[in-house]
Amino acid sequence: MITIETPGGRGALVIRATGVLTDADYKDVLIPALDRAFAESGKLNALVLLDGFAGWEPAAALDDIVYGLKHRGDFQRMAIVGGPRWTAIAVRFGAFIMSGEIRAYPSGQLKEASEWVGAPIPQV
Repeated sequence: MITIETPGGRGALVIRATGVLTDADYKDVLIPALDRAFAESGKLNALVLLDGFAGWEPAAALDDIVYGLKHRGDFQRMAIVGGPRWTAIAVRFGAFIMSGEIRAYPSGQLKEASEWVGAPIPQV
């Protein structure tokens, strides 16, 4: 499931991903929220919280790739917090694709990630 927790300051969004992400999570929640935010702010910062994240169903993985490639130049900073161990490796690969900065943080560094990306610290 994907939820948009809090619109933050300075064009930042807080996004929470839990469980296995579905095509509906992208089409009904994430993509419309990001499209609105891009229309309002232009470039964005995003704080992505991976709480109990377990991966994607195939259609959702494709949504993630297609939307990410389409908007690879639209994120200034993205902080990924928590998630499985492989998340940090995926972030390194994503850094080659995105024109903005992207960093992975362990769950215990939520405050540091929030400060770096310019988003409010969400309730855990």
